[in-house]
Amino acid sequence: MASSKNLLKDVPKPLFQSFLFGIATCFTSCLLLALFSFIIFLGRHPQTLVLRPRVLIGAGSPPFIPSNTSENGTNATKVLNSSSTFLPSAAPKILSGVIQDLNLLKNQKWNMGSWVEGGHGDLASCDLFDGRWVADDLSPNYSPGTCPFIDNAFDCFGNGRADLNYMKLRWQPKGCRIPRLEGKRMLELLRGKRLVFAGDSLNRNMWESLVCILRNSLRDKRRVFEIAGRTEFRTNNSYAVRFIDYNCSIEFFRSPFLVQPWARVDAKGRRRETLRLDLIEESSSKFEDADVIVFNSGHWWTHEKTSKGKNYYEEDGHVYPQLRAAEAYGKAMRTWARWIDTHIDSKRTRVFFRGYSSSHFSGGRRWSSGGTCDGETLPITNDKHLAKYPALMQILGSVIKEMRTPVLYLNITRMTDYRKDAHPSVYRQPAAQRKPGAVQDCSHWCLPGVPDAWNELLYAMLLRGSGGETRSS
Repeated sequence: MASSKNLLKDVPKPLFQSFLFGIATCFTSCLLLALFSFIIFLGRHPQTLVLRPRVLIGAGSPPFIPSNTSENGTNATKVLNSSSTFLPSAAPKILSGVIQDLNLLKNQKWNMGSWVEGGHGDLASCDLFDGRWVADDLSPNYSPGTCPFIDNAFDCFGNGRADLNYMKLRWQPKGCRIPRLEGKRMLELLRGKRLVFAGDSLNRNMWESLVCILRNSLRDKRRVFEIAGRTEFRTNNSYAVRFIDYNCSIEFFRSPFLVQPWARVDAKGRRRETLRLDLIEESSSKFEDADVIVFNSGHWWTHEKTSKGKNYYEEDGHVYPQLRAAEAYGKAMRTWARWIDTHIDSKRTRVFFRGYSSSHFSGGRRWSSGGTCDGETLPITNDKHLAKYPALMQILGSVIKEMRTPVLYLNITRMTDYRKDAHPSVYRQPAAQRKPGAVQDCSHWCLPGVPDAWNELLYAMLLRGSGGETRSS
């Protein structure tokens, strides 16, 4: 047998040279391609880089991030190209902050307990409000800065907030996975109907979120318009947005107490404001025939909003010299319940009541006492730091149980309690308008943000009643 050395001698020299040249050319090309790709990667604008942490935060279970891999088996801290193109020019700072926050969570060891990732239960029997916040690359449902219906006070992105992690979390119930809010499908559910939000500015927060989600699903956004003009969120009383192609409207009626503000003249001829605990708020007659109504009331039942309960609450012609807010709230909710049972046709109208939305004032209990929440970029991760369940919501629960009309309770109190990171805080105003020591908003929510999750739960509950999808997505 000829040796390999002799075999090489049998190969024509030009052919052998061509073979070596081909190998060298291929190797050089691969090296140049790899070098070029690396240079391009380094030269990419930082706005196109985001992290994909899997942060799990929820009732009964602190957040958990695998030490080596994410949920889909990839590196948990892998940098990847995102479809989100709305990051501001401060992206390098954002990116480093995300890495820091992620590492902070990764260094903590959590017991997952009975959690099962991505539960597959039946929506019809699932407790939608027993769950956790999970990182989600598909959130938010609409890009910040693109929806004209968001109030400036809720537009944290437009007012300069640089960290965007608060937008990238989604609520997931423990026993099932709720379907994503498909705007066009929800509009089909609402075709020819009215959906009304009635309550305080937290319900306006939710109203704006839903309008933005639905509008974002449509190609021709000119087919969506506002019926009434808008003013600043604490003073406007009602307005509506019309979706022409679906002949439906999404409306808001401002009614912080749900019962009627009143005025009477005292013995000295002075005009005194009171609150009629025995009379439903007058705007109710304008939406009692709506197809879906979402009520809320809670944030205004404070001493600051009710003259400390002194000579403020009125019932059956009697003004109480002093009455606790909780007792007054119970009386008002029973008035509301009687009105629902008397005026609402449950065969036509579906009634929801959205529970109390948690506030997170640190260093002060409220707006007026110096409370702050700026600098908060992570949700609460320890259940011991959560607030007690509000007494007002316990009162509400007992009232709803006594009603003849079915009322679906959107019990979002606990899920919002985790989210100290998602309030407007100082970003309720643009930087140019802020003054040192100005009041911070740690009560409402940035949009996009937490109210988007409320609307996903509303959507899931509407599907339950429509005979639509009841299995997890």
